[in-house]
Order: sequence, then structure tokens, then C-alpha cells
Amino acid sequence: MKALYFTGDSIVDLVETDKPSPGKGEVVLQMKASGVCGSDLKNLRLSKAEKPAFADLKVPGHEPVGIVSELGEGVTNVSVGDRVMMHHYTGCLQCSMCLIGYTQMCMVHHEVYGSTAHGGHQEFMLVPAYTCIPMPDELDFAAAAACSCGTGTAFHAVKRIEPTGLDTVAIFGQGPVGLSATMFAAQMGARVIAVDISPYRLRLAEKLGADEVIDSSNVNVEEAIREITRGQGADSTLDATGIPEVRIQAVESAKYWGKVCFVGEGNTTTFDVSSQIIHKQLTILGSWTFSQAGLAEVAKFVVERNSPMDKLITHKYDLDGAQQAYEKFVSGETGKVILEI
Repeated sequence: MKALYFTGDSIVDLVETDKPSPGKGEVVLQMKASGVCGSDLKNLRLSKAEKPAFADLKVPGHEPVGIVSELGEGVTNVSVGDRVMMHHYTGCLQCSMCLIGYTQMCMVHHEVYGSTAHGGHQEFMLVPAYTCIPMPDELDFAAAAACSCGTGTAFHAVKRIEPTGLDTVAIFGQGPVGLSATMFAAQMGARVIAVDISPYRLRLAEKLGADEVIDSSNVNVEEAIREITRGQGADSTLDATGIPEVRIQAVESAKYWGKVCFVGEGNTTTFDVSSQIIHKQLTILGSWTFSQAGLAEVAKFVVERNSPMDKLITHKYDLDGAQQAYEKFVSGETGKVILEI
């Protein structure tokens, strides 16, 4: 079978490898789609000198969806032919976090498929049966792949800020996660302000429901948001960039008694806690992915509310086009990018 590897210096290699066989409690998925995510890029960009031996590399891709093709011993929760999304973490299944479906927060040990275990950028994928989440019949494989990390992460971050039709929500960063947040916040009734430096992505944000867009490369973002909100600031802000300066903009742009949700990862950010947070009575939230039930929830919402996934997903490639897929994604001129298998 074919599988992808990041072999160093932004090179994506497609190689022939052995098809896996399921052990006890495992299933083999015939992969149908696997998403490209910004969190892949650190691994993609590592130099060849920084990479381990090829035998120790892991197949990337942490947004896997497919069809159950083989069952291991003792598997009863899925059947051959089932269409499933994979919640791409394992855990001990006994600690308090695992018991509520947050295996990525396992207090003993967890694996991350696409990082510490082989991910979805391959034709067949070996996974624990308990990680398989049934897909709604109406959901296509590409949309399901998006839901399986980036879009699902955005959905649950937006839920944390509890937007209503009375609220203005400013979303900083319009990559695939930020665009998904824009889409969901608009569908939940909020007035959405989308912030980015890419004209392409700001136009896409408008198509996904943004009421206002701000090109932060040429304006003072806080002043622009206060002008839109009659001097008040946004009821809630959400940062999907992880950039320290942008996180500060998100805090500064929130109104008194507002909410700020941090989703973008990495980097260190310094705040003046008294003037920027305490004296504004802000609620600061962090939101990291979702539980197993949360994956089913976002898929259900997308289907029932007819979320415009066809606008969010702008580019699709097969495995042979994976190098082109990543180069296009790195250019910033995309929405969500999906590998179809």
C-alpha cells in the first residue's frame, strides 16, 4: 500500500509499505480522506539532519476518516463497511479524563496519531476500535476529515464563548481553524468580525458568514473593532493564530466583561494582568480540540445546520499530489485542504 512520510526539508515522499493487520481490539480502516493541518508544518519543515532514521518516522495526518475493512479479535462496536471518523488519540481509558472522552488529556499516557503513531496519510490505517466515531450518512468524507480536528476544534472553541444573536465576535486568524470559527459563530447568530492579513482568506471569511473583515496589516485592529462596536469592543474574541502580538490584540479588543478564547498554539505571550485582564473583568478561556462525543457533535451540527463545508474546503488532492497540497497550503492561498484517498 501507499503511505506518505515527511522526510525532511519540506519534502513529502510517497512510499510502498506493508498493509497493517489488526490485533486484539483494533480495526483497519480503508482511508478515504485525511486533512492537511497547520500543526503538520513543524514536522514538515524539519531538516533531514533533524529527522530520525526512516524506520522511526511516522505517517502524518491527524484528521483520518474511512471505512472499516478488517476487525481484530473482540471488536464489537463497529462492523466491516462502517463509515467512521477517528478521534486521533489513545489513552489509558481509566483516568478521569479518559472517562469523559478526552483521551488526549489522559493523566497516564496518550498517543497522537499522525505524530507519535502512524496517521491518516496512507491507504490503510490501523487504529484502536474505541477511537472510531460513526459518520452521519449525509456527511461526505472530505467534510468529515475537516471535522476530525481543525473544524471540530473551532466548533468547540466557539461553543465555549457561547455566542448569541446579541453578540459581536472578533476572530483573529482566518486559516482553516479561524475560518471554521467564523462559519460556526455566524451560524450560531453572532455578528462576526474576521481579522487576517490575507486578502484571499478575508474574502473567504465573507463567504463563510463574516459581517465585517479587517486587514490587520494596515490598520490598528483594536481601533477598528471599537469603531465597528461603537466604542465598546467585541463581546468575545478568539485567537486562532498563536502569535503573541495577535493574542494581545484579542485581549485589547474585548469589551469590559468580555470573553477571550485562545485556540492557536505555541509561543509565549506576556500580558499586563491587572490593566488588560483583571480591571476589564475579562473571562479568559483556553480550548483544545474535543472529546470523542464532541467529534460526533460537530459532525451532527454540520449536517443539521447545513454548514457550508464546500466553501471552507477549497482544495483537494490525491496521495500522489501531496507535495503540491502542502506547498499550496503553505502559500496561504487556501481554505481547508484535504487529501482524498
